[in-house]
Amino acid sequence: MKIAIIAHLKHPIAEPFAGGLEMHTHALCKSLRQRGHEVTLFAAAGSAEDLGLEAVCDQPARNPDLTDAAFRQEHRTYLALMENLRHRDFDIIHNNSLHYVPLALASGLPMPMVTVLHTPPFWEMEGSMSQNEWPNSAFVAVSSHIRDLWSRIARVDRVIHNGIDLEKFRFAPSPQSPLYVVWTGRIVPEKGLHLAIAASRKARLDLRIAGPISDRAYFERDIAPALDQHARYAGHLSHSELANLIGGASALLFSPLWDEPYGLVLAEALACGTPIASFARGAVAEILDASCGIMVPPGDVGALAQAARDVQHLRRSDCRRRAEDIADFGVMISQYEDMYHRLIQSAKPTQVKRKAVPRNFPEIPNARGLLDYYMAHRPAMLSEVPIGLRP
Repeated sequence: MKIAIIAHLKHPIAEPFAGGLEMHTHALCKSLRQRGHEVTLFAAAGSAEDLGLEAVCDQPARNPDLTDAAFRQEHRTYLALMENLRHRDFDIIHNNSLHYVPLALASGLPMPMVTVLHTPPFWEMEGSMSQNEWPNSAFVAVSSHIRDLWSRIARVDRVIHNGIDLEKFRFAPSPQSPLYVVWTGRIVPEKGLHLAIAASRKARLDLRIAGPISDRAYFERDIAPALDQHARYAGHLSHSELANLIGGASALLFSPLWDEPYGLVLAEALACGTPIASFARGAVAEILDASCGIMVPPGDVGALAQAARDVQHLRRSDCRRRAEDIADFGVMISQYEDMYHRLIQSAKPTQVKRKAVPRNFPEIPNARGLLDYYMAHRPAMLSEVPIGLRP
């Protein structure tokens, strides 16, 4: 198949990955190419060239202030891309953009499009999804939790859990000595690193931390002062370095302050055989069971500290088995291939069907109209952006 993959433009799709979506998109492109498909990645410059990259902007469009200029820039970039795709001969489009323009213009494409919902609903995509029905398109949620949130807005065709490369996160039968626990992820307030540090101290466990500092003010205010010989920041690591750090840990602490859509960090830890102590938020319950982790009430530092000690008695082989059962990237790719084939076989020329628009969204005929509407209403709407999507 000839497959076009639309990435988001906040960060390049390249190591060291800024977050789980960048890692997922990179692995998706690579795996599909290894299976013999002709894949083209539409992403920001600086993304990995060996993924069939066609750069659509000179640099990532991420702007910490969500300024009007950055908003318009990203809109125009996706608008030009969708016009380009109308004249290409791809068999299928895989949309990982988390942007409203590809949704708004999907009905004008000559090929089907699969849009993957990696986050809870937010106002821009909700506006596009609530206006149209696309017989030649499909929506995939990365967890049942996300499916349930989006189903009030649009049809969600399937849940396909995210997977990881189990060979890159190899099983470590025992933790390293001296013992330590680990926390990994983007260092932003909603990931709750400050609570993980507090829990590790309460449990008297050394903590190792890895991930990009995505919110410098948060890091300087709440994290840096708490770092010492017992809580150490290892930096923003490569894939292999991260796997070694996680595999060497006696437990992973997962401390989200928002409802996680999936949690690739959990799958990575389980693949390494590292048991997990986690707040019970979002899709965590779809990944963990009693064989591989302990879930505690959100925000309860004392309970997280106790869980961090208790999970070390779980069998690491059971953790690995859980990852093989629910997070095998090869299984995930096969599920997407199956969806691609079914959409391609059933696709037929159609015209977009309008439907009733909730929440007083006006009838917007195209993406230019969407831009005008969103630019006029952004101040009131920005409070609805899910916490995990905020810069």
